[in-house]
Amino acid sequence: MQTYEAGNYDVIVVGSGHAGVEAGLAAARMGCKTLMVTINLDMIGFMPCNPSIGGPAKGVVVREIDALGGEMGRNIDKTYIQMRMLNTGKGPAVRALRAQADKWDYQYEMKHTIEKEDNITLRQGLVDELIIEDDVVTGVITQTGGIYRGKTVIITTGTYSRGEIIIGDIKYSSGPNNQQPSVALSKQLETLGFDLLRLKTGTPPRVKSTSIDYSQTEIQPGDEDHRGFSYETTKFITDQIPCWLTYTTEETHEIIKANLHRAPMFTGIIEGSGPRYCPSIEDKIVRFSDKPRHQIFLEPEGRHTEEVYVQGLSTSMPEDVQHKMLNSIPGLENASMMRAGYAIEYDAVAPTQLWPTLETKRIKNLYTAGQINGTSGYEEAAGQGIIAGINAALAVQNKEPFIMKRSEGYIGVMIDDLVTKGTKEPYRLLTSRAEYRLLLRHDNADLRLTEKGHDIGLITEERYQAFLNKKAQIAEESDRLKSIRVKPTAEVQAWMTKIGGSLLKDGILAWDLLRRPEVTYADLIEVIAASDNITEEVAEQVEIQVKYEGYIKKSLERVDKLKRMEQKTIPVDLDYDYISGLATEARENLKEVQPLTLAQASRISGVNPADVSILMVYLEQGKLVRVGGEE
Repeated sequence: MQTYEAGNYDVIVVGSGHAGVEAGLAAARMGCKTLMVTINLDMIGFMPCNPSIGGPAKGVVVREIDALGGEMGRNIDKTYIQMRMLNTGKGPAVRALRAQADKWDYQYEMKHTIEKEDNITLRQGLVDELIIEDDVVTGVITQTGGIYRGKTVIITTGTYSRGEIIIGDIKYSSGPNNQQPSVALSKQLETLGFDLLRLKTGTPPRVKSTSIDYSQTEIQPGDEDHRGFSYETTKFITDQIPCWLTYTTEETHEIIKANLHRAPMFTGIIEGSGPRYCPSIEDKIVRFSDKPRHQIFLEPEGRHTEEVYVQGLSTSMPEDVQHKMLNSIPGLENASMMRAGYAIEYDAVAPTQLWPTLETKRIKNLYTAGQINGTSGYEEAAGQGIIAGINAALAVQNKEPFIMKRSEGYIGVMIDDLVTKGTKEPYRLLTSRAEYRLLLRHDNADLRLTEKGHDIGLITEERYQAFLNKKAQIAEESDRLKSIRVKPTAEVQAWMTKIGGSLLKDGILAWDLLRRPEVTYADLIEVIAASDNITEEVAEQVEIQVKYEGYIKKSLERVDKLKRMEQKTIPVDLDYDYISGLATEARENLKEVQPLTLAQASRISGVNPADVSILMVYLEQGKLVRVGGEE
């Protein structure tokens, strides 16, 4: 193959899925000359699976991306067809925003955003090879011979890495949605000594909207209240499109059971590990055989298409079986299947081979982000993408890396889980994974991360000043409520009776009155003078801080204790073989992960409290043996 010098860049991003677009935009907006190389320009920001953004934990990640200066929240706010806040009847720690996307508008809008970015050069091409010199990446070579030199490289190849699509007994080389896979690059990573995992995910059939009998389904409308993921969004889409709910039947289950001998996941055709928290319908029927039915959501894929995504029916069953399954479901008796569901197997890098910056330990200046790191979901990919893009840019600028702590965001929880514990199946972010989830809420992502985004250079001065103004308003209103005493007048007692509260026996501070579960901020300002220009967001923050003050205080105390362990750093080249008393499993796992702090060491599988205590004493002694010699 004839090669040629195609250009020099600060950051090269391989791939343009949800990780790639955030990585490229972050690096470019931080001032780096950035190249984005993708197999197909028409697949930028594409949604090969569920046409939605957000949901429990994932929705918080989108807000965190936005608070750092990322694009996903802004893009979905411009292109959704439906927006809903989930878990509104529960506490603020588990509330989550979810948007149904117009998948085509989302893709086009993201592509146009990247095209308009001055520091980004967009190229269609297939990267076949990394250029490695003395264990440092210095560029990439495309299939057509283009040599692109780069100071840093970020791989975001998703499920394209040696991808194979499976439908029944048919298995063929392909990326998602029948796109060209990335094969040579995956093989090179293996040659370089990377430990690769073989994972599997899947997607359901799509059916034609006009062939659905919606009268047999339950309508699922969007919220009437206007909401957005981005803190910058001021214009909201009002003409929302509903989704629809139906269920599998006993007939559906019998069809699946009668054809399990043809199901690839049971015949051995599928070899990769699938997502435990998002199983295929055939897996559900086997694992939850006692359940008489399963929910099926019919989700439109956009405003200008008749395709409807059959959420809950992910499958790799043969095509003829899929037709029968669909036609056994109420409302889908005459449904026309436009695309069959399929499973896809792909390569992923075992994430314990990464630093918390998402730089690989084996090759300097090489970063990986997204599903290649073993995650599932657009939001998880985008969260990793912005962190990889930020750190690649900081490395080019010779600045300290950015590592988000577990107590600072769900993105920090996810990355720490990946690099510290690893994964053997597609990792899905859940609220239960966060020990500080009351601090990591949907409503306060800006309070947690906007200042960091500003320091990094991704938040504009105008937006930062608006953020500081919001913080000041929250503090002022909190102080005001602590200074106003509500007396048990006849008017106040009548108001207490109206809202179902117990009568006041004495005067009480407005702050303490708001602590009562039956009293809302909207109720309270009926009996005290309302402040000028208090927005709904400010009022929400004040109310949450009042009602959950005790719980938040306890969480912050736990964070303070953790900080002491986080501040106890561990040299990267510490030789664990010289530390006597460590359990064998702990020693081997510490050597594999190479934790950067005592706190990270404590979270490694197989490292027990006794091992942590031994390591702490050893570090405090100060005479540390390094690999290859003594300090």
